[in-house]
Amino acid sequence: MISVSNKAIGKIKEILQSEQKESSFIRVGIKGGGCSGFTYLLDIEDQQKESDQLFDFDGVKLVIDSKSVIYLAGTELDYTDGLNGAGFIFNNPNAVKTCGCGNSFAV
Repeated sequence: MISVSNKAIGKIKEILQSEQKESSFIRVGIKGGGCSGFTYLLDIEDQQKESDQLFDFDGVKLVIDSKSVIYLAGTELDYTDGLNGAGFIFNNPNAVKTCGCGNSFAV
């Protein structure tokens, strides 16, 4: 359904530990907006909704709401810390159009 790179898993663990939220999970999703139609969501949360799908990646719990699952199928969540900046990247094979900053997409 969705995959998470080892680099992203390591960074998520680091963030959860620094925030003292090791028992929390990461919410991944989409919402309407941005210059291309949808924007990605990535948050730390403590409550799971009944319609969420739960995934575990080496101890990192990730949830996706049922509407977002369709648009994120096959997506890889990655992390970069290169010269052009650091941050999480969504490599989404369903995106037919993306904006220049990579934060929004269209399907």
